[in-house]
Amino acid sequence: MPLTMSQAFIGNFLGNSPKWYKIAILSFLVINPILFYINPFVAGWVLVIEFIFTLAMALKCYPLQPGGLLAIEAVLIGMTSPSMVLHEIEANLEVLLLLVFMVAGIYFMKQLLLFGFTKMITKVRSKLAVSLLFCGASAFLSAFLDALTVIAVIIAVAVGFYAIYHKVASGKDFGADHDHTNDGQQALNTEELEAFRGFLRNLLMHSGVGTALGGVCTMVGEPQNLIIAAQANWLFAEFFIRMSPVTIPVLFAGLTTCFLVEKFKIFGYGAELPESVRQILCDYDAHEDASRTNRDKVKLIVQALVGIWLIVGLALHLASVGLIGLTVIILCTAFNGITDEHALGKAFEEALPFTALLAVFFAVVAVIIDQKLFAPVIQWALEFEGNMQLVIFFIANGLLSMVSDNVFVGTVYINEVKAALLSGQITRDQFDMLAVAINTGTNLPSVATPNGQAAFLFLLTSALAPLIRLSYGRMVWMALPYTIVLSVVGLLTIETGFLTEMTHYFYEIGALGHHTAAEAVSSAVGH
Repeated sequence: MPLTMSQAFIGNFLGNSPKWYKIAILSFLVINPILFYINPFVAGWVLVIEFIFTLAMALKCYPLQPGGLLAIEAVLIGMTSPSMVLHEIEANLEVLLLLVFMVAGIYFMKQLLLFGFTKMITKVRSKLAVSLLFCGASAFLSAFLDALTVIAVIIAVAVGFYAIYHKVASGKDFGADHDHTNDGQQALNTEELEAFRGFLRNLLMHSGVGTALGGVCTMVGEPQNLIIAAQANWLFAEFFIRMSPVTIPVLFAGLTTCFLVEKFKIFGYGAELPESVRQILCDYDAHEDASRTNRDKVKLIVQALVGIWLIVGLALHLASVGLIGLTVIILCTAFNGITDEHALGKAFEEALPFTALLAVFFAVVAVIIDQKLFAPVIQWALEFEGNMQLVIFFIANGLLSMVSDNVFVGTVYINEVKAALLSGQITRDQFDMLAVAINTGTNLPSVATPNGQAAFLFLLTSALAPLIRLSYGRMVWMALPYTIVLSVVGLLTIETGFLTEMTHYFYEIGALGHHTAAEAVSSAVGH
């Protein structure tokens, strides 16, 4: 029986999303104008809750479409204006450049990263050591690269190894065609396959947490870090130093947690790599080494040199982060012979959907600013004094980041605190301390769920997740020990006054300098 026009409309609207989700979004679009006519403040808060709902339901539908519809309607009914949305995007142009150019730049360094992670698995026999290496390497890389790209590389490594094992265990050689997603028609050792899946799950979760451990440390680790750094007028080194009283203890606590969950085989960790699987992977690695030509070796050398330039360029702030990413694209492609336009285009596929979503974030932030939605919350939090004020901001950001996207949360809070600074409610030193609490609050507790961390969500929605049986519930359970440890340690460094004491010490030795409110005003005017 042919579909009616209304049925066809519902079928097309938001594609394969559940029908209840489609009805919910349509209901939001109908309710919002009515609420805005009755009470703009309430309507604004309802819009924010609706947008957070689309982020939390990212597995049902990518948030760009439903969130974008809500943002478009908000502009049309007068919650904010197109000029205000443009202002917010202009103010955060560096973040958009980071996503567009840096993520694409690292795409052209994947061969080097794949080479490194492959050697870790095949050359190190101890599961404890491999787990710590993956967690530590992910943390280091995420401090200088985009966390999403780092986890994408590790997923590529895991998919490659899974496919190779599946192929060889099914009686085929390395070069044969094979469907590694189909277990039914293969003569596979079920117990061995499950053990391998468990091993890959462990490494991917350790790596995902590693991206959070490293990502919180520097201004390029996560998109909201760069937003916070831009609002505070901090450069790369200053950002690292200001965060270090919280991030360094948390890093060591995270690595210790990695060791303990593997040692005692708890929360789904401790799965060993079967010896027969290791042999297959080592044979494949040897096969790859033997077939690597001089041109391939030169490509690896070029990528390593570009990686050094990337670290030096960021550390010394030789240019805007996005522009450094652009130089990475140019250098890697020019010296590795990648000159075809279509080959270049593939590098931008991973970043652009999230870049578009970030522009929608800024539209919602414009609504929050125009409707003064967070003003009462910020005023309440600012009533506290000293360390308790920092603790409140850390907890508030952390709880919201567990269910929503931490980039959105960080953007909202830093904008509101910046407004409090410009209005004279807080001092510049107080603003700098609050910025640390906001950054660490959005980055650390957000490992609790895939909703909070883009790297976790990317892992959960990847083609690898069903292959290794990594579900939403299992990911939350495996992240639980990390969530508890990172949140508690981060909170203690603030609550005990360690952050405040170390910051004063950095001022005394000249590692940090006091900023003025006037700098923030000039920054706001410049945007």
